[in-house]
Amino acid sequence: MKIGLTFDLRSWYIDRGYSMEETAEFDKQETVDALDNSLRTMGYEAEQIGNTFQLIEALAAGRRWDIVFNITEGLYGDGRESVVPAILDQYKIPYVFSGPVIMGISLNKHLAKLVVASAGVPVSPGFLALESGDSDRCTLKYPLFVKPVSEGTGKGITEKSIVNSSEELRNMVEWILKEFSQPALIEEYLPGREFTVGIVGSGEEAVAIGGMEVICANNLPYSVEVKENYQNYCKYIPLGNDIIDECKSVALKAWKALGAVDAGRIDLKADRNGRICFIEANPLAGLNPVHSDLPILSRMYGIEYQTLIEMIMKAAIKRIKRIKGTN
Repeated sequence: MKIGLTFDLRSWYIDRGYSMEETAEFDKQETVDALDNSLRTMGYEAEQIGNTFQLIEALAAGRRWDIVFNITEGLYGDGRESVVPAILDQYKIPYVFSGPVIMGISLNKHLAKLVVASAGVPVSPGFLALESGDSDRCTLKYPLFVKPVSEGTGKGITEKSIVNSSEELRNMVEWILKEFSQPALIEEYLPGREFTVGIVGSGEEAVAIGGMEVICANNLPYSVEVKENYQNYCKYIPLGNDIIDECKSVALKAWKALGAVDAGRIDLKADRNGRICFIEANPLAGLNPVHSDLPILSRMYGIEYQTLIEMIMKAAIKRIKRIKGTN
């Protein structure tokens, strides 16, 4: 079976003048090579396609694949993670991971919270600021947490994200609106423990394979700088017996509510009463074998990288066959 790999290679964009911040979510060649090697080990004929632009060129040239393993984040707009799945849908080429609608909703943290909350999943009260004056209408209880509504990898999160006054709130909202050209999501700050849970599968067959608690030094927010230097700032520990069942339950409910498929992560945090709340969904979780959260937490539960990729492919193939009505 011929499988294509779509991805955003950070060096490809850097060589063309894009900034480190613009490419913060993109992958290194070592991630692509690790995936390529894992798929070849499984017996697939793997081809590294590249990013959205390279995919379009390949399709225009007549190249096709039986399935595409898509980890493309996209570059601009709140639908950037939806572009590759949408293109592949038009060519009727099946792919691994969620489709365009789920990718779009999950990237927009406000919409994702509305969806999971409607399914009974606990969330922190939130307010969306579309313009600078909107912060004056916020009636949430301080302290608050402010972040861009549609960013990943901790982009737009700093030590100033936790605000304690209307002036701090206004300044943070105005900075996000200007810096990221998107709304600012204001939430009541969740002061408790932080977790991330790995999911494999779809619908009722989805399984929480494990999770880990994220402990940042000096109570730092889990920002892009902290994530990229996690060895210096963070401590990751497996979910304790006191919390594992609740974390898995909340994560699975959120995953199913969103309709996410194949694999990903759900991020959680405890409120002031210790209740586990949904923060955001990652249906396009990082897959660097060493540094990404999903492979890290998987290893804590005895699931090595090769096994993880095999589990993802098994779930994807089963889902695709079910859609096609084949065995």
